[in-house]
Amino acid sequence: MLRELSVQNLATIEDVQIELEDGFCVWSGETGAGKSLLLSALNLVLGGKASAEMVRAGKPEARAGAVFEIESPALRADLEAILGNVLEDGALVVNRRVSAQGRGGAQVNGMPVTVATLQKLAERLVDVHGQYENRALADPDRQRDLLDAFGGLEEPRRTFREARGRHADLRRARQALLDGVEARRREKALLEFEFKELAEADPRPGEHDELTRESRVLANAEALRTAAVGGHRLLYEADRSAQEILCRVARTLGPLAGDVPELAEAAEALERLADETREIAYTLRDLGRDWSDDPRRLEDVEARLALYRKLSTRFHRPPDELADLKAETRARLDELEREETDLEAFDAPLAEAWAGVKRAAAALSEGRRKTAREFGKRIQGRLKSLGMERARLSVEVEPRELGDDPTASPPPESGADRVEMIFLANPGETPQPLRKIASGGELSRVTLAAKAVLAAVDDVPTLVFDEIDTGVGGRLGQALGKTLAELAKRRQVVCVTHLPQTASYARKQWVIRKEVDRGRTRTTIVPLAEPERVAELAAMLRGDSAAESTRLEARAMLREAREAVEV
Repeated sequence: MLRELSVQNLATIEDVQIELEDGFCVWSGETGAGKSLLLSALNLVLGGKASAEMVRAGKPEARAGAVFEIESPALRADLEAILGNVLEDGALVVNRRVSAQGRGGAQVNGMPVTVATLQKLAERLVDVHGQYENRALADPDRQRDLLDAFGGLEEPRRTFREARGRHADLRRARQALLDGVEARRREKALLEFEFKELAEADPRPGEHDELTRESRVLANAEALRTAAVGGHRLLYEADRSAQEILCRVARTLGPLAGDVPELAEAAEALERLADETREIAYTLRDLGRDWSDDPRRLEDVEARLALYRKLSTRFHRPPDELADLKAETRARLDELEREETDLEAFDAPLAEAWAGVKRAAAALSEGRRKTAREFGKRIQGRLKSLGMERARLSVEVEPRELGDDPTASPPPESGADRVEMIFLANPGETPQPLRKIASGGELSRVTLAAKAVLAAVDDVPTLVFDEIDTGVGGRLGQALGKTLAELAKRRQVVCVTHLPQTASYARKQWVIRKEVDRGRTRTTIVPLAEPERVAELAAMLRGDSAAESTRLEARAMLREAREAVEV
């Protein structure tokens, strides 16, 4: 249970500390006194949104803290699992701070934690019923969630979500392939055309350079042949050829080489050059014989080079990269064909996943149908004590037919059912969905009845109600107070209320006031002893001008409430 709530520098709250009790606790006070600020502080402790605007003007930061007393071993084990630490002395101390710059932090039992951790803890510690939740009950989605909570259907819901997730993943993957079918078809057609063109040309690595060289040779065959023949003649055949001159000089130096070693080296070099010159001359002679005009071959080479130029321009690739482009095109075509095969491979797994979704949805629907009748019956039973003896309420579950198409859109994560509370406020009328006919006061009472029913199966130790009696008059306020008091026999109940009839049923009452001290506004909250409580109830009945008769009425109201709760 929530044992203590402390707040510092939160808007008009300077420093407030509330020591709460078990059972039914009421916070009362005039409109604008700051009741919502205390709930905002509790919301911070529970992982709610924080902002710099919350900080009291002139202060560096706002702080909110809470002490929870953990009595249930099961709850303690759950909290320790969330925190990863053992709770000392069965207490959970939560602190949250927000700086004037908007930064903040949170601690649990002195250890820093994330806001997400606070939110997980909050789900197990406190159930806050905001003043707008009455209208939320008119939403079929909210009604479905309440039904599932009552029936303890978290396990079949989890099984359904997992089955739905598997199917959704496969469907998305398949759809991604489908979405690209037309694009792939166009790409494949283009690639097949391009590959055919490349395959017919059959470019080979290095071929373009070879053809370029051969083209130049063929185009200059006559000049090359003339140069080779002329070179052979000058180097070897002509009178006074280069080879002959080299030999003659070598012979001249030979006899003198014995006396001058350097001349011997020169003679040897000249003889070597003469031999090399002869070999070069023979090579030129052979080349001169091989080079001949071949117009047909030149025409073929030029045609092949023209094809390379055409393909190079066509595909915006250098000629020597066309062979690689051909291989790349073939690889991409193979990839596209594999994707088409992959699409067919989705059929069996998708059908199996869809069957799993249908099984899980059917199990969840069956659980809801079995639970719905008892849930409606118990809410209706609670309505009797809330002044709606003749009201009728049932909970209907309408499953959606999922069909046999495994490619269909999956149902929502909540399941394939539409849940609707059917309400009849007065006999003789036609039962209709609660969202269409219930007034604000009726919604408040149905909501409280549902909360009371859920409290019997839920183990959250603290319930907080923010003006649950909105739109309810004094007579029904008494019924609400009695219901809250009965609910508080099993849970700690904290209720913010304007109705004295509701407040009179509380075990303990605090009053929230706004006062001005030295030019600054402060919000305070103080517990009320018996005399002060009578005075507060009288003020709630008649205002500050309440007469003695009103105080007598308030005292009687307290006495009657206590007797009703004891019964």
